[in-house]
Amino acid sequence: MNEKESIIYQLIKEDPFISQNDLASKTGLSRSAVAGYISSLTKQGNLLGRAYILPKKNDVLCVGGANIDRKIQVLDQLQYGTSNPASSTQSCGGVARNISENLGRLGCQTALLTVVGDDKEGEWLTDSTSSFVDMTPSQILSATTGTYTAILDEQGEMAVALADMYIYDTVTEESIEKRWGYFASAEMIVLDTNFPDNVLRQIINRCREENIPLCITPVSSPKIKKLPESLKGVTWLICNKDEAEALTNLKIESEEDYSEAAKHILGKGVQKVIITRGSKGIIYSTIIGETGTITPPKTDVVDVTGAGDSLVSGVIFAHLKGFSTEDACKFGVTCSSMTIQTSDTVSPNLNDQKLQDAYNQFFSKENDIC
Repeated sequence: MNEKESIIYQLIKEDPFISQNDLASKTGLSRSAVAGYISSLTKQGNLLGRAYILPKKNDVLCVGGANIDRKIQVLDQLQYGTSNPASSTQSCGGVARNISENLGRLGCQTALLTVVGDDKEGEWLTDSTSSFVDMTPSQILSATTGTYTAILDEQGEMAVALADMYIYDTVTEESIEKRWGYFASAEMIVLDTNFPDNVLRQIINRCREENIPLCITPVSSPKIKKLPESLKGVTWLICNKDEAEALTNLKIESEEDYSEAAKHILGKGVQKVIITRGSKGIIYSTIIGETGTITPPKTDVVDVTGAGDSLVSGVIFAHLKGFSTEDACKFGVTCSSMTIQTSDTVSPNLNDQKLQDAYNQFFSKENDIC
């Protein structure tokens, strides 16, 4: 923002309804020159739209998926080609949506940029999420809200899963450009890989150009392949073993393999990388040579659904609070451990004080297992 843009920005901040003629009069510029500076401010993300709306400042903007998760479990042996008695559950899902709710519950000012359909599912998702998250950046489209349906056998194992995620393919670079003010006003962007590859590349490149911290958390092994070869400027990349293998084309079978995969990801330009290892915890590595492993505390596991999303949330929460890389990883493991002790994808009991208390319990100096 140059000097004249700064003056115009301040005048608009003081009076968002000021006209271009008044701006011209106050600055000594022509109206056409004022219009040019306003256009530049809008492109930079400092203004939103024609009404000169200044974007609300948020700690985090989560960008990506918000969909309906359904589980249908048969009550007896699964039989194909006929009707099976079953029980079903439905919950809010989507990596970006789950992370945004976790962060909202932890007290972070969080917004979500996603797309939902103009249907009952989209309305339910929006209403359920808006208690903790600013949904203003999101769009409601004339399409079907994304759904993920898992069919489970009588033992609770997945027999087949059905994903209707076409709505994410409708997201365009133009729609992101129009909402860039939400990016520019956030302290951190958390990006999943549900959107098209050209949109992911656009967000990554522009965050790098504008020095906006960015955390990428993939959705799956196939979807991590949407990422561009260069990840220069990415602050955090948090993935599981399968996703790391897909991103690096390396087979991970030993501790050394984890380290090699992390080194490979850092070589793409990422500043900090975490690879999760299920019940064995995580490994982390940074561009400045920090490395380590974090083993999770022993807990009673009820349901591992949402464990990865809550880990990302804990890491970002601690990062924003100024904790070290190691401590941010410990907060992530703590948050994940709290979530898997419930049957919910996002723990309804999560808040910043409970996370801090659990962190102190799990990782106090006398019990530090790292």
